[in-house]
Amino acid sequence: MKTDLTDTTASKINKALVLGRRAIGTPAVGMVLTLVIVTDEENAYDALKAASDAAHEHPSRTLVVIKRVSRSPRDRTRSRLDAEVRLGADAGTGETIVLRLYGDVVDHAQSVVLPLLLPDAPVVVWWPVNAPLNPAKDPLGALAQRRVTDTYACEEPIRELAARADAYAPGDTDLSWTRITPWRSMLAAALDQVDCEVQSVEVEGEEFNPSCELLAMWLADRLDVPVRRTVSGGPGLTAVRMDTDCGPVVLDRADGSLANLSIQGQPSRAVALKRRETAELIAEELRRLDPDDTYASALRYGVDRLNESAKGDRVGEGDALAVAAPVGTVAKAPAKDAAREKTPVRKAAAK
Repeated sequence: MKTDLTDTTASKINKALVLGRRAIGTPAVGMVLTLVIVTDEENAYDALKAASDAAHEHPSRTLVVIKRVSRSPRDRTRSRLDAEVRLGADAGTGETIVLRLYGDVVDHAQSVVLPLLLPDAPVVVWWPVNAPLNPAKDPLGALAQRRVTDTYACEEPIRELAARADAYAPGDTDLSWTRITPWRSMLAAALDQVDCEVQSVEVEGEEFNPSCELLAMWLADRLDVPVRRTVSGGPGLTAVRMDTDCGPVVLDRADGSLANLSIQGQPSRAVALKRRETAELIAEELRRLDPDDTYASALRYGVDRLNESAKGDRVGEGDALAVAAPVGTVAKAPAKDAAREKTPVRKAAAK
């Protein structure tokens, strides 16, 4: 069921939601969160499609905020709010409200969104493109417990990573970080199988790919060894090579789908490492609403330090690779680390 409202208000939109639920015979509200998508008209369809697919796992009220650009000075003085209210089959497993803002109301989107949030439910704000430099200080971002951006969609992703590090606040996250969750899980599991000291690492992938940089920064931050970033033709991340005193550990994915894991003294084996769709990434981010301290630590390590030589001792007994592993991943966690993070912790073996 879809209801179009022109030149409307938040009060009328809420009324349309109630009437629509009664009309389709589902008056009860069983949604677990509010997902606010801030985008433009060009990217609205793809973002809404990804959110609808993710809603099968996380039933939610989805608010799509589209700020329309007025073409003339006269239009910019005329504030207007148009809305599409979608329920039932048109909205998947939740409710969808598409908000189109015109004129001065564009600068006050939070006043439109606030009355439409589900009461006593978490709020997640996602910017598929054109994210603010400081999401936590953005008026819409200030309403949320979790703020999702995507540096891959930026014109200069590597510079954007530095800006994200400067402006980081608990609750910020990046889909470029979410993309490397399987890589982090696989690498941590590989190190858990050997009793060696990691001496250096090489991360190979596309140029200007923020996921490659984040993986390299995570490894440098957690292992405290030199990490070299090299460029390949892609797609995305293609290989990670870790030199240890027991021989190399290599995770190589040339085709973006199937990877080969080779550890010195063990037979090579194929592992599934498929590039994931946006819906899967969003669904993963909605599984946790607490701050991601591992992401914060990797982000703050900084791109500038990637090719610098590590100082001090190599990885020793007790140093750990903290991995935000997918649901269902079995991992061994020291009690002190498990208490600090809700995600599984993989231990990097040492001497």
